[in-house]
Amino acid sequence: MLEVKTISVEDTYEIRHRILRPHQSIEQCKYKEDHAEGSFHLGVFYDGTLISIASFSPQSQPLLTEASAYRLRGMATLEGYRDQKAGSTLIKHAEHKLAESGVQAVWCNARHHVKGYYAKLGWKELGEPFDIPGIGNHIVMYKTLRTSR
Repeated sequence: MLEVKTISVEDTYEIRHRILRPHQSIEQCKYKEDHAEGSFHLGVFYDGTLISIASFSPQSQPLLTEASAYRLRGMATLEGYRDQKAGSTLIKHAEHKLAESGVQAVWCNARHHVKGYYAKLGWKELGEPFDIPGIGNHIVMYKTLRTSR
């Protein structure tokens, strides 16, 4: 059974490093936004084991017109659990939480090879693809949220 919980930023580092940035040090897996006011980190647990993580921070995106936006960063799921729907469960949980607090949009710099994953969750591409040196091709993706306010 999957369970989404708020976790500490420190709980994200091992999976960030292992899945997203194995060629970098743990220190390079720490983002400046991790401790920003309003930031939060979610984890999905399967039978008590942390299998998927993501971080969210208040951050505008110049290409978005929505006044209130959060950035998704460091989304990763352990290889052996990718068919469990942990990532989509986490994203849906975060979207609901953000919408309930009045956030109008959520966005990320998606790696090019996973843009279809986000599209299946209702996210849209924005702007042109770009390269992050040492990491690869990305595209900005976003979703407008239905706020309750």
